[in-house]
This record gives sequence, structure tokens and C-alpha cells, in this order.
Amino acid sequence: MVPYERIGWVLAGSAALMAALWLVQRRTRDAGIVDLGWTLAMGAAGVAYAATGDGHPWRRGAVTAIAGTWSIRLAWHLWTDRIRPRPGHAEDGRYAELRARWGDGAEARFLAFFLFQAALVAVLSVPHLVAASNPHEAPSPWDLVALGVALTALLGARAADAQLAAWRRDPANRGRACRTGLWRYSRHPNYFFEWLHWFAWPALAAGGPHGWVALGGPVLMLLLIVKVTGIPPTEARAIRSRGEDYRAYQRETSAFFPWFPRRAGGAR
Repeated sequence: MVPYERIGWVLAGSAALMAALWLVQRRTRDAGIVDLGWTLAMGAAGVAYAATGDGHPWRRGAVTAIAGTWSIRLAWHLWTDRIRPRPGHAEDGRYAELRARWGDGAEARFLAFFLFQAALVAVLSVPHLVAASNPHEAPSPWDLVALGVALTALLGARAADAQLAAWRRDPANRGRACRTGLWRYSRHPNYFFEWLHWFAWPALAAGGPHGWVALGGPVLMLLLIVKVTGIPPTEARAIRSRGEDYRAYQRETSAFFPWFPRRAGGAR
């Protein structure tokens, strides 16, 4: 099967999944399930490319391990933190705001949004395909770099999520921005480590045919996180809920890349 056909199958499968999840959210009125679907579809795409690829078997195994582990960890976090039905559960603020803004046309627009996520899976899974098609002998130094990057990203994202969850469990912190652990050095360390994960794919693809294509993954993810679906809506809601405390946090702390916090007066 040629690469274009495999990408087509990923697109078709992702579109079918997203259409089914759109029907689920029509019943539950919780569009946050799209994030869970996107995460699982990305992981499944990586595993499928590894299973059908013609790259070195060791590298295809690495693609399976990295894509599968990343997908399972993030999917579990999304399910337990944002999606699982429980007393007091509410739709993710980003999607609740879209639902209110779109009004009577919300369902049709959500369908287009869900299907757009399927298209993103097809595009962003190309680095997985390129990595799984790399025939060079393995493990190479670049493969070891990929495993190191993937492990660092996994542990960093898990630590950031755990630190934020612990902060939120303390009633004394209600209405205040988290400034402990990794959150002291970045306002969005979870996003940073999720983005870092995408550098594993160029490393696995290094030296292979069209390996440079895998660099598109971290570039596109950085654009989406910093300019579109990640930081902008998250910070807008944080300002509305935390007010001046969050504005002070913005002045003190790097938005994305971890760095030492500013001192009073703007010095670091």
C-alpha cells in the first residue's frame, strides 16, 4: 500500500470516529469528547503506520511504543480530568463558549469542527508515517534521541498535570493561578511538554526518505498551541475567572517555554 493510500485510510477512519463522537456530544451536550477522539486517533494512526510500514523493524517498534504510550497517557488524563461524567461535571469552557456563541447553528458547526479534527489527524500523523518508513539501520543515535525526547515529554506532561491537580484540590487556592513546580517557570508546562513530544518524530525519521517532512509536526503544533486552540482561549478564560491574580501571573511567568520567573519590577 502506497503512503497516500495509508493516509487516506487514516483520514477515513478518523472521520468515521469523529462523526460518531459528534452524535455522542449531541446527546451529552459535551463537545470535549473531541479531544479524546483526536488523541486516540493519533495514537491509532501511529500504530497502524508502524504495522504496515516498510522501515526498519526496530524503528517501527519505537513508533508503536511512542505513539501508543503518548496516546494512552493523554487519553486517560482527558477522560479522568475533563470528560468522565460525575457530579458537578460541566462541558469544557472552550466548547461551552463556542456553543453559546454559535447558538442555533451550534450542531452544524460542531460537526464541521469534529471533521476538521479528523483532517488534522491525517496531516499530523504524516511524521509518524515518515518515521515508520525509515529503512536505515537501527537503533541509531537519532533513535536514542527520539526515545529520550519522548520519555522526557511523557514524564514532564504527567508531572505538570499532577501538580495542577494537587493545586486545585486545595480549597485555599480557589481563584488563584498555580505557581508551584513546573508552573512556576511556564504558564502552560503541560502544553510545552506535549509539544516537545513531537520532536521524537523528526529524530526517528532522520536520514530516511523525506525525513525533513517530519519537522512539520512540531512546527504546526507550535502554531496551534500558541496561536489558535491552546493558549489564547485558555488564558482568556483564566483572566475572566481569576482576574488580576492571573494578570500578575502573566507578567511574572513565561507563557510557554520554561524560564525563570520575573521579579517585581520586571527583572528575572
